[in-house]
Amino acid sequence: MAHAATGQVLVEAIGGRSEAGRRVRQGALVVAGIALLTLMAQIKVPVPGSPVAINMGTFAVLSIGAAYGPRLGLATILGYMLVGALGFDVFQSSTAELNGIAYMTGSTGGYLVGYVLATLALGALARRGWDRSAGWMALAMLIGNALIYLPGLAWLGQLYGWDAPILAWGLTPFLLGDALKLALAALLLPALWKLVGGARS
Repeated sequence: MAHAATGQVLVEAIGGRSEAGRRVRQGALVVAGIALLTLMAQIKVPVPGSPVAINMGTFAVLSIGAAYGPRLGLATILGYMLVGALGFDVFQSSTAELNGIAYMTGSTGGYLVGYVLATLALGALARRGWDRSAGWMALAMLIGNALIYLPGLAWLGQLYGWDAPILAWGLTPFLLGDALKLALAALLLPALWKLVGGARS
């Protein structure tokens, strides 16, 4: 069963309690989160029988949202967007020629908006304890994925017209990979909570 809305998220259950130490740790977590998002966006895992490889960027977005909570997660994802907007090659398909604002307002722009929405949602759900059991975490990931796809597909429709094969471009090729990432997160986050609980008991 989900916990109360005032519950801790994973990173709050680890580390010291002093205010100064907490601020330093939050800054370090934001930097680490941006680095992780950048790294995971570049990882592509081939899927046998599928023309589309699994990209781990969305897994990182949703996992950071759950582990960091809504406020720290939002600071991290916005920091990541800012780094990308400045022209650094941090996104999944950005290149030396296509990066920064031009990339962010292109075909993937709606999905980047979805990253922000999903991070907030996963953080809020983690506050309710949804990341402490596999079933609740799977449902949270499903909600997070929906929040990524809705603005993503809406933006594709606006760019290319609703008579274009929007679902075939921006949804159906990624469903298998998303299902696998959902299962991984549903196992990983509750397992980390058990480790934290064991270390603090």
